[in-house]
Amino acid sequence: MDKVVGLCKRRGFVFQSAEIYGGFRSTYDYGPPGVNLLRNVKNAWWEAMVQRRDDVVGLDAAVLSPPAVWQASGHLSNFTDPLVDCRHCHQRWREDRIEGVCPNCGSTEFTEARAFNLMFKTHAGPIEDEGAVAYLRPETAQGMFTNFANVLQTTRKKPPFGIAQVGKSFRNEITPQNFVFRTREFEQMEMEYFVPPREADEWFRYWLDERYRWYLDMGIHESELRLRHHGADELSHYSAATADVEFLFPWGWDELEGIANRTDFDLLAHAEASGERLEYFDQPSGERYVPYVIEPAAGATRTMMAFLLSAYHEDEVGGEARTVLRLHPRLAPYQVAVLPLSKKETLAPLAREVLTSLQPHFMCDFDVTQSIGRRYRRQDEVGTPWCVTVDFDSIDDRAVTVRDRDTTDQARVPVEGLVAELRRRIDRA
Repeated sequence: MDKVVGLCKRRGFVFQSAEIYGGFRSTYDYGPPGVNLLRNVKNAWWEAMVQRRDDVVGLDAAVLSPPAVWQASGHLSNFTDPLVDCRHCHQRWREDRIEGVCPNCGSTEFTEARAFNLMFKTHAGPIEDEGAVAYLRPETAQGMFTNFANVLQTTRKKPPFGIAQVGKSFRNEITPQNFVFRTREFEQMEMEYFVPPREADEWFRYWLDERYRWYLDMGIHESELRLRHHGADELSHYSAATADVEFLFPWGWDELEGIANRTDFDLLAHAEASGERLEYFDQPSGERYVPYVIEPAAGATRTMMAFLLSAYHEDEVGGEARTVLRLHPRLAPYQVAVLPLSKKETLAPLAREVLTSLQPHFMCDFDVTQSIGRRYRRQDEVGTPWCVTVDFDSIDDRAVTVRDRDTTDQARVPVEGLVAELRRRIDRA
């Protein structure tokens, strides 16, 4: 864990937010490679969940919501964690995370636990009174439920179909922890899949298999992944069944994604509170029903972290130790790095030509600083799958050297065939 956190800071994946002011706890900024990696994780999820399917559509709902939404969903009354104070050092902790011992001072004396609501409350408009109360969403799901009728009408979809969304959520966590794993501001990748009630169990099993396989396809090893079904005492108030895709983090197994059968709880709750019908009418059969919902909900930031941890390796090349991120090419911050062998101006025009030809197709880095060996090591550390070296022979033969990150093998490739060759390698990964 310490090595990956160190790598993130050294290579600019993640910065402490407001660091020049001493930092702001539990908030992070994503640097150049980090923002690319996070974007690629979200894009890979979107491609699998929306682009490659004809039964799922997208949505981007508002972050701010009125209290009525969260009253109907149950968040105002149920979205709480047990908060205790240490009687010795007066630090506050989430009771179910500390096993009866204060992590700060070791005391075992605490106040009685009290319910602490995790939602961020704010005010909309110039007057801060109860009529202007609004909340930052703690999950993206409710926007998909409140827009169910809108999507149904405008897309003419019929169950089973899904609404997907990627976006920011906010939870006032009592004890943020483990770098970017648990923070107060984070991104979610969620999909609500609306199904006929009698088909809910079948679709629950289907999405368990689909989501588990996605992590394997994106490069996480099977030994680092598992599915864990929730016991009856763990289920949320809306859930008939829930299972987590868990990753073996350095501190143990923990959740990457939850897949839940939310039944018809949310649509019924919002229909009752709003007075609007949130149901589906099947014209051929004459049947009218409120769909059940299967929800795969993943955290984008913690998923990015899992990919980093899984990809981190140390090995030797030419008798020298190196650190390498063996990220899937579709996730890597840069797919290609263009490296002129020398800073000499004679190489500059061709190196820029190669870079320009690749940029419409791949996210590219361009680096001319230090020796070629050091530049290879830098690209290995940020996970770049292929380095393209432009040397003095390239001027005459119009060919470049492509170096593979994982094997360090090198091959000579004509400039005119470079895009096709790199596309072939990505498709094969």
